[in-house]
Amino acid sequence: MNTSTAAPSGPHRGSLGPDSYGARLLTGWHATGRPATLADHLRHHGPPPLAGDMPGPLVDAVEAAGLTGRGGAGFPTARKLRGVAAGRGRPVVVVNAMESEPASRKDQFLLAVAPHLVLDGAVLAAAEVGADTVHVCLPRTRTAQHRQLGAAVEERRRARLDPVRIRLHALPHGYVSSESTSLVRWLGGGPARPQGSPPHSHERGLAGRPTLVHNAETLAHLALIARHGPDWFRQAGTAEEPGTTLVTVSGAVAAPGVLEAPLGTPLATVLDRAGGPTAPLLAILLGGFGGTWLPAENVHTPLARRDLAPLGAAPGAGVLVALARSACGLVETARILAYLAAHGARQCGPCRYGLPAVAADFAALAAGRAHSELMSRLHHRTALLPDRGACRHPDGAARLAASALRVFAGDVDQHLTHATCPAAHRPPAIPVPPATPPETWR
Repeated sequence: MNTSTAAPSGPHRGSLGPDSYGARLLTGWHATGRPATLADHLRHHGPPPLAGDMPGPLVDAVEAAGLTGRGGAGFPTARKLRGVAAGRGRPVVVVNAMESEPASRKDQFLLAVAPHLVLDGAVLAAAEVGADTVHVCLPRTRTAQHRQLGAAVEERRRARLDPVRIRLHALPHGYVSSESTSLVRWLGGGPARPQGSPPHSHERGLAGRPTLVHNAETLAHLALIARHGPDWFRQAGTAEEPGTTLVTVSGAVAAPGVLEAPLGTPLATVLDRAGGPTAPLLAILLGGFGGTWLPAENVHTPLARRDLAPLGAAPGAGVLVALARSACGLVETARILAYLAAHGARQCGPCRYGLPAVAADFAALAAGRAHSELMSRLHHRTALLPDRGACRHPDGAARLAASALRVFAGDVDQHLTHATCPAAHRPPAIPVPPATPPETWR
């Protein structure tokens, strides 16, 4: 039985009940069905532990827990903490709550229902590395989210809960503005575009100071590890990839929403927890717009990097989109590529020329205007994109395009020989924002 409850804002909701998979980040939400006030948070979790209350340094507990970043790259969290703490100058902590991936709602939902868990993690990380300020970066288009989080910060200030200052910032909302160096660059007075060259942010970030940038979900996990320890964290997930993760499930499922599941959970089980498919599936988009298409027969693959890697996929930003067999995967991919091409930072050749060219070729294929020479050119251009950009934006687009050509090979033949497949004329299955770049990067 689905135990979903409507979220406080929008259709996305937590889809796992408190007795399902041992939900952790969302237990308070499942218990009350409302966003947690500071009083709710302290009643449920207790105050964040001070350094003297822990058996050892927080970074050791995080390392033993095996926590990795939940923003997409999966970098070991403890390694970032150690790198920043060892840097020169007083460190800075940045909470990346931009969530510019259009198919993801997990961080928005987490901040809406459990804001103090995220803020706890940020403050604990700041104390661990010796920072005196936490910068929380939100998209300026989400005014309600900014207002709600501002109220949570004010609650904490009145309670004198935090030993560091928390500052909220509203940034331009583009696909690449959520990249960690984009945040650091904007906070320093520049455009919210990726900084392509070294040094890395943890070495020399904001104002030349070592800067710790973590995704909102990662910090919420850190707050729970500080309270319950690494052994508790490892009770969920796999030995190699412990813990739970938030996943935004959408597409052809009965109850689309945000749910929490242990790493290693089969994709089919995640879909079932979202109400199950509403139609026979053609494919699954895993990881978001810069992710990978998987054929429906891979639906029993565990949601874990180790198991997904042989398929050329990864959990990415925690996105799972179910595509019904009645849809055209080439048309859906062409729409996504057009969006990605428009949202590049345009600081390097792959973003300025390569990605728009790939998007144009893919649009021709989707519209039935392709020919053998175009297909050869599309494969060539797609192969040229990875590892050549100032950031990883072109890499994600190339990964999506290449996986679509592979998974939807039958449709490619149909589009080449019979103009288009019948499904190409159906209404779009995946919501894609308008393919227009941000009005400003500042």
